[in-house]
Amino acid sequence: MNTEKSETGEGKKRSGDVIVETVSRVMVPFIQLFALYVIMHGSSGPGGGFQGGVIFGASFVLLVIAFGIVNAGDRFPEAVNTALFSTGVYIYAGVGLLCIICSFGAAQYLNYGFLSLPVHFEERRALGMDFIEIGVGITVMAVIAEIFFNLAWKKEEDEGEE
Repeated sequence: MNTEKSETGEGKKRSGDVIVETVSRVMVPFIQLFALYVIMHGSSGPGGGFQGGVIFGASFVLLVIAFGIVNAGDRFPEAVNTALFSTGVYIYAGVGLLCIICSFGAAQYLNYGFLSLPVHFEERRALGMDFIEIGVGITVMAVIAEIFFNLAWKKEEDEGEE
């Protein structure tokens, strides 16, 4: 394995395979674009926030496999990941609370027809579902990435002890 010297003088593990790095660097944007497609068309066809979030999270797993855990961990810190899955939950809950507020106390949680948007009833429902799918997709992507990073770091620590 090739190692690079960091600023602190410690070596970072690197795969050194130019083909794998180049192909993954080219493919990841297309994988993420497909994940966004699955998320946005989840209300009208197969797919949705969960499936799109898993595909999006898998793109980060591909980057980790291609470039190594240290380089990927530096580019995707835990604080950003925590902010992402919190944001997804806030979007989901925010749409539900907005439905309650717009229903004037009728307790219509996630009834998108009550949203106060300047569009027709069907479009209001579709926009409400799209926001929910986006929130679920962000949360699932962040949780998948967090699970993978935790498992990979644990394996790195176990290998370092031996």
